[in-house]
Amino acid sequence: MEGHSNYRAWIALSAVCLFWGTTYLGIRMALECFQPATLLAIRYTLSGAILLIAARAAHVPIPSGRELIFTALFGVITLTIGNGALIVAEQWIPSGMASIFITTSPFWMTGVEAALPRGERLHLPTIVGMLIGLAGTVVLVSRDAFGNGAHGGLLSGFLVLQLGCFGWAIGSILQRRYATTAHPVVSGAVQQLATGLFAGFLALLMDRHVPHPTMRGMLALGWLVVFGSIVGYSAFVYVMEKLPVSVVSIYNYVNPVVALILGWLFYREPFGLREAVGMVIIFVGVGVVKRFSAGTRPALVGAATSAK
Repeated sequence: MEGHSNYRAWIALSAVCLFWGTTYLGIRMALECFQPATLLAIRYTLSGAILLIAARAAHVPIPSGRELIFTALFGVITLTIGNGALIVAEQWIPSGMASIFITTSPFWMTGVEAALPRGERLHLPTIVGMLIGLAGTVVLVSRDAFGNGAHGGLLSGFLVLQLGCFGWAIGSILQRRYATTAHPVVSGAVQQLATGLFAGFLALLMDRHVPHPTMRGMLALGWLVVFGSIVGYSAFVYVMEKLPVSVVSIYNYVNPVVALILGWLFYREPFGLREAVGMVIIFVGVGVVKRFSAGTRPALVGAATSAK
C-alpha cells in the first residue's frame, strides 16, 4: 500500500513539474487577448471559485472571521504581486527567460526570513549561494542592461520579476507564521478567489482596452485555470504530504526547462550559450542556498499558489 502511495506521489510530482512549466507559455498566449490585470482577475476568480465550490460539496470546512480575512490578505499580497509581476514581465521578455528569473525566489525567501523578527539568520554559505545566483543573473542581463540587446526590456523584466519574488516571499512567510485550521487546498482557494476579485478591481481602473478573445488565447486561459491553478496546485499539496521537501523542490529546476522548450517550439524564443550558462549558475546558487538554509521553508500555500 505504501509503495502504491509513493507511486501516485511521483506521478503527482511529474504533473507539477510539467504543468507548472507550461504556465509561462500559457501566460504569454493569454496576453494576446487579455491585459495583465484582466488575465489575473479571470484566472484566479475562476480557479478559486471552483475549488471553494468543490470544498463545499465535499463538506470541507471553509475558514471564517479573522482567519478568512488574513488568509485572503496573504493571498492578495502573494499572488497579486508575485504572479502579477510575472504577467507584466512577459509583455517584455520571453516566457522561457521569465522562468529562469523566477528561480531566484529562494534567495528572496531566505533574505526576507532573515530580516523579519525571529527569522533564521543568514550564514556564510547561504550568502555565498546568493552571490552565486546574483552572478548568474548578471550574466543574463548584462548584454541588454541598457536596452541595446535583442530583447531591449530584459533588465526591466528582470527587475519587475524580482519585485514579484519579493511579494511572493512576504506573503508566503506571513502565511506560514499565521496559525490556520483550514486545509491547505481550501486556504489556497480563498487566496486565489480574493486575488481574482482584487485584480478585477484593478482591471476596472487600469485596463482600458476591451479583450479580443481568440481561440488560442481562450484555450491558454482555460489551461492556466485548470492545469496551472487547480490540478497543479492540488498535485503540489499532495506531494508535499507524501514526499520529502528536498525531493519536491526539483520542480524548481524542471519548470524552467519545460518553459524554455515550449517557448522555443511555439515562439522560437532565443536560447543560446549565455542563457544556458546564466541558468546553470543560478541553479548552483539556488542549490547552495537550499542546502544550507534547511530551516527556511516556503509556506505550503504561499509557495504553491503564487508559483505559477
